[in-house]
Amino acid sequence: MTTDMKKAMFHSSSSMAIFIMILALALAAFSGGLMKTLTESLEPPLISFFRFFGYFILLLPIALIKYGGKIFQRGYSKEQILRGLALVLGNTAFMYGVQHVDYANSIAILYVYPFLMISLSVWILRERISSRTWLGVFGGFLGVILVLRPDLLKLEFHGLFILFTGLMVALQMLLNRKLGRATAPLIVAIWGALVGCLVSGLFAPFFWSSPGKTDLVIILILSVCTALSQTLMIVAMTWASADKIAPFTYFEIPFAVLVGFLLFETLPDFLSWVGITLIIFSGVLVKLVPDTFQMRPRDKF
Repeated sequence: MTTDMKKAMFHSSSSMAIFIMILALALAAFSGGLMKTLTESLEPPLISFFRFFGYFILLLPIALIKYGGKIFQRGYSKEQILRGLALVLGNTAFMYGVQHVDYANSIAILYVYPFLMISLSVWILRERISSRTWLGVFGGFLGVILVLRPDLLKLEFHGLFILFTGLMVALQMLLNRKLGRATAPLIVAIWGALVGCLVSGLFAPFFWSSPGKTDLVIILILSVCTALSQTLMIVAMTWASADKIAPFTYFEIPFAVLVGFLLFETLPDFLSWVGITLIIFSGVLVKLVPDTFQMRPRDKF
């Protein structure tokens, strides 16, 4: 195979990975809207348990048909357990933090995770990060600030819990890629669901209340969306490096705007639209601008 053919296959794989990640983020944004709806009748820790339980039940038969009992032999590793714990801890920390910190501040803090993901990828995955990628991620973060405009002067100690959630999300994304290199994405997903279900199940009895018929329908849809989004994220992180994927994680913001309008009839103002445009532009910048477009040492300030 020639060098040009290898380059073409690599770029094709990266493009598909970015598309898959964007689709996963759209499902994740919709899942967030469903969870917000469920909080009107159920406690967040219980919602978390239902989410992981449904996620696990949906994936288990598919995994068993495809891999049989080998899923528990082939999939077990310390990284799988760590990823599952990151899912649960991040979820729990965010719910605790958002009870005490303004929601806009919470989301702004959470979106430090692309910075953390890129930084950690240098250490965990041994990947090189270009100046162009840092520029794209920074531009995306500025867009998030314009969308949410957090009041940083009013941050409390509980904001650290949101920051911890960002760290857990970054760790989860990197483990998606590391595990996806050696294990099938479906096996990675089923182990995350299993660990999440077991850990969240320890706390569910303390917050138990029987869900109504409407709640059960929403929980089912939430479980399907979670299973799809988590599996697709693993696939995306397996097919492309963290620095290629990171700037596109900001696409969850415009999807969240759409979900907010459809479910809660809310729309962003002018500055928010400017921020959304900057988010999209920053992601496209990383994809379209050639790799040769980097600052030379003498051009750096």
